[in-house]
Amino acid sequence: MEQSRIDRISELTRISRARELTEAEKAERAALRAEYIAAVRASLVGELENTYLVDEHGVKRPLPKKT
Repeated sequence: MEQSRIDRISELTRISRARELTEAEKAERAALRAEYIAAVRASLVGELENTYLVDEHGVKRPLPKKT
């Protein structure tokens, strides 16, 4: 996610502390937050897919997926 979009989330949060957001601003903030959460989740999934467990015999296995 681009830094400018993260900055916009922060800006909308600061505005919301000073006054009530308009419906358009609320919708924009919700969409940006959803995009941010999706990016964080994708990053975490990528990190976990490249994580391996090494047992006592030195065998390297990928982290099992949870259902």
